[in-house]
Amino acid sequence: MLNQSQQLYEYHVWANDQLFTHLEQLPEDVFHAEVTSVFPSVSQTFGHMYVFEQLYMYVFAEVPNEDIFPKIPGWTEKAQVKTVDEMRQLFAGVAEQFRDLLRRTPDPDKALTIEHPKYGRLDTHFSDILRNVVNHGTYHRGNVTAMLRQQGYVGVPTDYMFYLMEQREVQL
Repeated sequence: MLNQSQQLYEYHVWANDQLFTHLEQLPEDVFHAEVTSVFPSVSQTFGHMYVFEQLYMYVFAEVPNEDIFPKIPGWTEKAQVKTVDEMRQLFAGVAEQFRDLLRRTPDPDKALTIEHPKYGRLDTHFSDILRNVVNHGTYHRGNVTAMLRQQGYVGVPTDYMFYLMEQREVQL
């Protein structure tokens, strides 16, 4: 049985997958079309999400910022000009890393200290930062839905409630 942190992360993976599945059914140019929004395209929104998730994998591993920040340009480049399927594969790789991390973290409430270059030190817990990763994804999935609507397409429901309902159906 999954603990709360694992279940929350599985919801995040499920929600991203719902959106990738939806995007695969739309014309290819929708993913890269320029729109006026938080990011200039759906693909760039996912690129940002990918970089954020890579960054937090290192934060969870308690790697110092001076070792993390030089990696960001490489992650950013890796997520550029990808197809929906290629981006989905990048996210699948990160998901496996997170699942491994969650398996190796028996105490989801273990103390964690983060040094943010602008906002300073934060003494928090592993589970709080994991919630931040999921919340960040939720925010940007909402951006993607707005971008799709700008282009004349509907979004896809990714609310946590829908995840729970689908999991209930799987268990029956």
